[in-house]
Amino acid sequence: MTDFEKAYRTYFNDVYLYILRLSGNEHIAEEITSDTFFKAMKSIDRFREDCDVRVWLCQIAKNGYYSYIKKNSKTEQLEEPDARESAELAPSVAEEYERREDIERIQRILHDIGEPYKEVFMWRVYAELSFRQIAQIFGKTENWACVTYHRARKMIKERLEGE
Repeated sequence: MTDFEKAYRTYFNDVYLYILRLSGNEHIAEEITSDTFFKAMKSIDRFREDCDVRVWLCQIAKNGYYSYIKKNSKTEQLEEPDARESAELAPSVAEEYERREDIERIQRILHDIGEPYKEVFMWRVYAELSFRQIAQIFGKTENWACVTYHRARKMIKERLEGE
C-alpha cells in the first residue's frame, strides 16, 4: 500500500464529514471529498509537512467547497414548495428544511466575519479540531484558539439574533 493510499484510507472519512457539515448535502460532500484527494495527489510534492495531513486535506476540501458554492450559487435556485406541498410535508422533512436554513444563515454570517474568527470557528465546528490543533495551524497558543473561537461564536450568535 502506498503512502497516498494509506492517507486516503485514514483521512477520507474526516474530510467527508467536514464537508458534509459545511454543506449539509451528502452528494456535495462525496464530490468535494473525491476532488480533494485528487487535488492532493496532484500536489503532494508541495505538502510542506508543517501541519497535520488531515488539516492540509481539510484545507483543500474547504477551498474546493467554497469554489463549488461560488460556481453553483449563480446557477442553482432554491425551489420553494407550493402551499399544498407545504401542508403535506412530513415533520422530519420540515425539520430538515429548517436545519438547512439555519446552516445557510450561519454560512452567510461566516462569510461576513473577519479572519481569524471565521477560520477558527470552521476548524472547531466543522472539522472538530481541538484548540491545540487549531493553535498549531495558526502558530499561536491554545488559549488564543479558545478565545478566538468563543469570540467568533459570540459574533455569530449576535448576528443571528439581529436578523
